Amino acid sequence: MKLRRIQSRQLNKKEDEPVHLTADAFVRLKEKLAHLKQKLPALIEETRRTAAYGDRSENAEYKEAKSTLRKTNWQILHIEDQLKRVSIIPLSPNISHKVELGSTVVLEVDGAEKIYQILGSRETDPSHGRISHQSPLGAALMGRSKGEVVTVQTVSGPKIYRIIEIR
Repeated sequence: MKLRRIQSRQLNKKEDEPVHLTADAFVRLKEKLAHLKQKLPALIEETRRTAAYGDRSENAEYKEAKSTLRKTNWQILHIEDQLKRVSIIPLSPNISHKVELGSTVVLEVDGAEKIYQILGSRETDPSHGRISHQSPLGAALMGRSKGEVVTVQTVSGPKIYRIIEIR
């Protein structure tokens, strides 16, 4: 019961916020949902089979099967909730000349050039140059133009970034 309340709160916590995804990530999420739904009958059968072993309070196989079934059901609910709120990030040339979702930004920091693509929080991978629009750097860049300078507070102190190019 406690797990359900926690999961319910997690689902409702961001229920009004759009889920920003690229078209590829949207397809992958739909495929994951289909895969999970395909696994459900086997998980239900495994739970039913292990329940027949006897006393459920001491039946480790039943508890494990039930736990796996619950986790899978929760994942399905979570993905279905996200799919209802998806906003596809267009990955087209930037015509606004301002940093926005889907933009690729070339920055100068500490004399070096860094390239980041600004995406939604589900697709971030800073080591591969993909940052969230909600991250400190991503948020600081949103709406900015070529030539502007942004300062981001880091653990080691403020870092200054100059926008060289927006694609």
